[in-house]
Amino acid sequence: MAQLKRKRFYLFALVLGTLVWSLWPIYGFLSNQYETARLPWGWTALPAEAPIGTAHVTADFVEASNEATKILERRRAKIDAPSLSAAITLNGELIWANAVGWQDVAKNTPASHQTLYRIGSTSKAVTATGLARLIAEGTMDLDAPISAYSKDLPNPDWKNFTPRQLISHTAGLTAYEENTDWIGFYQSLALRRHFEDPNTSLSVFDDADILYEAGTRFHYSGFDNVLLSAVMQDAADMSFNALMSSRVFAPNNLASLQPDTSRKNNPHKAVSYQTKTGKVKPWRRVDLSHKLAAGGYVSTPSDLAVLGAAWLEDDFIPADIREVFWAPLPISKEQDYALGFRRKSWRIEGVGEIEHLNHGGVSKGAQCWLMIIPEHNMTLAISTNRRTDRFFDFADVYLDLLEVFIPASQKSGQNLTP
Repeated sequence: MAQLKRKRFYLFALVLGTLVWSLWPIYGFLSNQYETARLPWGWTALPAEAPIGTAHVTADFVEASNEATKILERRRAKIDAPSLSAAITLNGELIWANAVGWQDVAKNTPASHQTLYRIGSTSKAVTATGLARLIAEGTMDLDAPISAYSKDLPNPDWKNFTPRQLISHTAGLTAYEENTDWIGFYQSLALRRHFEDPNTSLSVFDDADILYEAGTRFHYSGFDNVLLSAVMQDAADMSFNALMSSRVFAPNNLASLQPDTSRKNNPHKAVSYQTKTGKVKPWRRVDLSHKLAAGGYVSTPSDLAVLGAAWLEDDFIPADIREVFWAPLPISKEQDYALGFRRKSWRIEGVGEIEHLNHGGVSKGAQCWLMIIPEHNMTLAISTNRRTDRFFDFADVYLDLLEVFIPASQKSGQNLTP
């Protein structure tokens, strides 16, 4: 009898453990969305005084740097962020970068301008850069069917999609939360499996429904970029990682821009945090490799700003191709989405109306914002290692930063039209 009870107990424990293990990703999704769903234990209070980094700054912008660092600290405190980091380029040169707060709260490690953060969907602008380079060299055509490059697509309904449709979110693929490929849907919640190659990542959504006829509507979906990355590596006849390194990262010395999974031993990696009213807890371990091209990169703000600056160089992205990528599609009017970027005009106090290209990113315990401002030949990138309920509670610090740096650049005489 005692032996039978033990067997029943072990069976019950096994079933319960399997159930908890299976449902844990659903809790992870809910806790990502709602602070009230976050469990009450494991939290650390953010210390009242935050460390302030030593800025990278060029000679003409020391005064602007001091003011910008104060702006970062005020915003970090306002949004209860472990850290906040930003960088600005002018005429292709990094003129300022700094960080405030903690890279790792438990270890009391200060953030610096060398700290790497998850960049979320800003990865889409990174992927767009690789695509633009392939278009410029004639390796791909924006309007060719992707079946011209990828002969073994797992879903035949994809064969007539074009790179233009994928990079502009007009192909008709579903978003993560709408995925009707149920095994893939669970995998994108669990974030446990490692995908070595974009072709294997296609299994996450290759049985998902297509929402509409390609080219007739706009529907923002990370799966567009995942499929595009598989096509890009087929077209270039090399791995997507090798392609991005050779066409984008190496030419611009972007050492920190890398897949999230490759930063395990990097001493500058930021811990990504959940937050709960002035307290933080490290995000659960996740693997974002299934959506590398859509949301799986990490970077310093400095390297992202330099990447943005490269778009203003004709020898990197020819002007005619740049204008194609930066022209919003009429059917994406609500978001002003072009090819891998949004194009907006906003007013800056003391500066006036500026037009800019941008892409934001929200990831597990991190947020990112990249801006390119052609008329001032300036770029800006901002990162934090938490997620705010309203994205622009974090990102609109760019208004204050540009209010400092655009006049300073004009005063220095370095504000040149590209």
